[in-house]
Amino acid sequence: MVKQIQDVYIVAARRTALGKAKGVFRNKRPDDLLAAVLQNLMQKVPQLGLDKIEDVIIGCAMPEAEQGMNVARIAALLAGFPQTVPGVTINRFCASGLQAISMAADRIALGLSEVVIAGGVESMSMVPLGGHSFSANNRYFENKANLGIAFGMGITAENVAKQWQISRQEQDAFALASHQKALAAIHSEAFSEQIVPIQVETSLPCLTTCQVKTQIQEVLQDQGPRADTSLEALSKLKSVFSLKGSVTAGNSSQMTDGASALLLTNERVISEYQLQPLAKFRGFSVAGVAPEIMGIGPIKAIPLVLNQAEISLKDIGWIELNEAFAAQSLAVIKELGLPENKINPQGGAIALGHPLGATGAILATKLIYGARQRQVKYGMVTMCIGTGMGAAGIFELL
Repeated sequence: MVKQIQDVYIVAARRTALGKAKGVFRNKRPDDLLAAVLQNLMQKVPQLGLDKIEDVIIGCAMPEAEQGMNVARIAALLAGFPQTVPGVTINRFCASGLQAISMAADRIALGLSEVVIAGGVESMSMVPLGGHSFSANNRYFENKANLGIAFGMGITAENVAKQWQISRQEQDAFALASHQKALAAIHSEAFSEQIVPIQVETSLPCLTTCQVKTQIQEVLQDQGPRADTSLEALSKLKSVFSLKGSVTAGNSSQMTDGASALLLTNERVISEYQLQPLAKFRGFSVAGVAPEIMGIGPIKAIPLVLNQAEISLKDIGWIELNEAFAAQSLAVIKELGLPENKINPQGGAIALGHPLGATGAILATKLIYGARQRQVKYGMVTMCIGTGMGAAGIFELL
């Protein structure tokens, strides 16, 4: 029997504040971060029992060490979910969180599941960029077409800047705007409803009593945005990937720790449990590009998802474009003619940070809250992906 495709709704979305790598969450395990988000997420829908959750799908770009061993399942158990609730960890690098949402939506749309949690987690404090013991395949170097797999992300950004003629000045101005928009959002408390309070415990020696003193801090605010930055300060930073390059630490995304989760369901469950939907998931696409210019991935993915959702670019009122680097963001904007006033209205990864596998879910959460505040109908999350890919997802705000 062929089942009718069902609409997929998001009824809750939560995230942690974003902490700089080696910063406020440096000693907070990623499975604990995610567990806290999962607990808080389900508190938003108390009428829906934990036993109704059919799966927990979590994206993680470096699923090893403290975030290894299927962090989705472990975090669900640590959150107190019933042992009957399964979990799976998936990896599509920077799009992992958005991919998790799409996979959950697919299950619900096909009538195979009714209630699924999707999200992402990444600790760049505990698991370094690239992982602990990555070993490259020598065959990368046998074929020029595959050589770009071995390129560092910064080099791919330099390649994009050169090919799309993105100047250093343009990149620094884009970076400054990211900080300014993020600071304005924080000042207006635009993020307060979406952020889960996380308690961080620090043990410090007291020299006067010769005892260890424990301090507990509740983290409720993103740590990355800088009020003290300026075009002058950004212009003084040296390029870090190429001697005569234009990509600097100041116009690149920050390495960050964070987690996010969303609860997806169908119309029947919404009706039975009297849930209030926040958004409808309208589509997801992914596309491949040359690895050496991986940052332009959204150029290929965005037209695909617009076609899938049967809407046009002008219908999109809010765009969360992951700022892996200012260079690649500007190239995507330039190539597709994206309206800059709709790009990252509350700042992007240059200011707020980019916790890899968590980013897609975090951007979706930001979009849902932000776009609903401004009464926008359609929003889009999009990003480039390591080894040469791009992804995009569309949400209809309710």
